[in-house]
Amino acid sequence: MMSTARPAALRRPEVLAAGAATVTVVLWASAFVSIRSAGEAYSPGALALGRLLSGVLTLGVICLLRREGLPARPAWRGIAISGLLWFGFYMVVLNWGEQQVDAGTAALVVNVGPILIALLGARLLGDALPPRLLAGMAVSFAGAVTVGLSVSGESGSSLFGVVLCLLAAVAYAGGVVAQKPALGHASALQVTTFGCLAGAVLCLPFTGQLVTEAADAPVSATLNMVYLGVFPTALAFTTWAYALARTTAGRMGATTYAVPALVVLMSWLALGEVPGLLTLAGGALCLAGVAVSRSRRRARAATPDEVTGSRPENVSWSA
Repeated sequence: MMSTARPAALRRPEVLAAGAATVTVVLWASAFVSIRSAGEAYSPGALALGRLLSGVLTLGVICLLRREGLPARPAWRGIAISGLLWFGFYMVVLNWGEQQVDAGTAALVVNVGPILIALLGARLLGDALPPRLLAGMAVSFAGAVTVGLSVSGESGSSLFGVVLCLLAAVAYAGGVVAQKPALGHASALQVTTFGCLAGAVLCLPFTGQLVTEAADAPVSATLNMVYLGVFPTALAFTTWAYALARTTAGRMGATTYAVPALVVLMSWLALGEVPGLLTLAGGALCLAGVAVSRSRRRARAATPDEVTGSRPENVSWSA
């Protein structure tokens, strides 16, 4: 009889990756509550720069304590591309776009990102597109749009805002797909640290705005900006990279569809915003889609004939 210790050992990396992905989506969901506060005092570029500088400082200290060296040369291309696209461009454009469109439009456009990740991952990285992943993403996308529409105001959406959200989705997808190969040559901490640094460098032109606005901003807004840098950026992007290194880009992208559902819950608990039935239904769809997309078809256990080519009697195999 085959021991169950080996399958349990093989499942351990999957459990750790799932735990890292969970930390990521919880912290990214919490970011929406903080952005709402910080965004009232900081402009999109200044908020992105302050967040990234806080993240770089936190990650730099951790790297020094862990004595992490520089990433290997083959990792730099992916780190630079993901840093410029995802850490830098994405954060500024998304902050800007969400000031121009209502929540429903933002949900519809920005949540195209995970779909683009799956398609780009299949095209550029050779990732598989199993039916369960596609089905789960379709369900989650419908749920994300439902959540967005249910909390939309009556304000109109500008074409410029729609374009900004679409650019954010494309930058997000491109950054994730570029990051995946880099993780084969560098640790998750290295990829996150130097990607965050690249994004901060891209946002340096907003330094003047950050200094001016920080002088007038309330302490709560500044603390929320720092929180965004330490937790949803430094910690969550590192756990994201750890999980991404152990699964496909498409499956990780689909996992982020849990964020809208968690935002609804956190807004309820932290801000007292009681969600309506349509919002709850959308959140449930998001979570259901993530569950479907991350499920796997149970592998058929190998028969003795397939393993040994013979038909021994009384042999038991565990999957």
